Amino acid sequence: MGYQSINPFDGVLVKSFNPLADAHLELRLAAAETCFQSWKLKSYDERAAVIAKAGELLHARADEFARIMTMEMGKRINESRGEVEYSARILAYYAKHAERFLAPVKLHPVDGHAHMESSPMGVIFCVEPWNFPYYQLARVAGPHLMAAMCWW
Repeated sequence: MGYQSINPFDGVLVKSFNPLADAHLELRLAAAETCFQSWKLKSYDERAAVIAKAGELLHARADEFARIMTMEMGKRINESRGEVEYSARILAYYAKHAERFLAPVKLHPVDGHAHMESSPMGVIFCVEPWNFPYYQLARVAGPHLMAAMCWW
């Protein structure tokens, strides 16, 4: 059986989704790895432009995204709209500040020299809870994409 989205207000089926077959999942993971290999080479400015644009799109289409959340989850429309707008601001925040957050930090050991740095590690697979869909995505994907991680 596939996954179903049911309007909690009237119980009407909104949409059905088929489960992802193992072979299809493997293709998606391979595509994510390909994406990561090119994304990690992009500068902070290039990544920030993409993340900022995503925030701008969320803001510009806040009513549309809020209606989807309200229909699928039963959240009140003002709560849904607030989440979309908050998520847009989170993306804008990371686009603006992530380079500074991820800058190497000089450490001061007793002996020798040391520093701490953030380096891209690869594809991250994550399953998020359903109750804050835009917020969860913004707070996780925003900083990771700025750190050169690739989501699929």
